[in-house]
Amino acid sequence: MARSAKSPSAAMTELRAFGLGFPGAHTKSPWPGHLDLAVKGKTFAFMSTDGEAFSLTCKLPHSGVAALMFPFASAAAYGLGKSGWVNAKFEEGVTPPADVLSVFKEWIVESYRATAPKKLAAALDLAGARAPVGEVLARAGNRTAAKKKGPATKPSPAKKAAAKKRAPAKKARKRQ
Repeated sequence: MARSAKSPSAAMTELRAFGLGFPGAHTKSPWPGHLDLAVKGKTFAFMSTDGEAFSLTCKLPHSGVAALMFPFASAAAYGLGKSGWVNAKFEEGVTPPADVLSVFKEWIVESYRATAPKKLAAALDLAGARAPVGEVLARAGNRTAAKKKGPATKPSPAKKAAAKKRAPAKKARKRQ
C-alpha cells in the first residue's frame, strides 16, 4: 500500500464530503470526538473528528467478513460487530493510503445502502453509485426477488354481488 500525502483530517474530510453527497445524508454528533454521517437520523458511518486518530466504522452486511481481513480493521465494539459493523482504526497521525481511501468510500456506499430507507437507497442507484460486489452477487443468486407482482385486479361485479349476499348470513350467525 502506498502512503498518502494527505493528513488524517484531510482524508476524513474527503470521506465525509463523499458521504454527504448521498440523498438525505447529514452530519450528526452524538458524543465528543465524532462527527458521523446519518440518513433520516440513523447513523451509517461513525467518523472521528480533527485532532483524533483516524477511525471509521461502517455497517457492511455484504463485505464485512472480507473487510475484517485488513490489518487495520476489527469488528466494532459494543456488540455492533455482530450486526456487521466494522471499524477501521489507524494510530494517531497515520493517514490511510490513497488506495485504502477508495475502499473506505465503497464501505460508506454499502453502509448507506444498508441503513437508508429503500426509496433513498434507490435514489442512490439513480445517482450512479456503484453497487458493492457482495450486493451484486446477492441479487444474482436471488432471482425470485426480481419478479414483479402485477397490478391488483378489482373484483368482478358478480363477485361483489356474491359477497353482499354472504354478508347478511354472517351477521345472522353472530347474533345467535
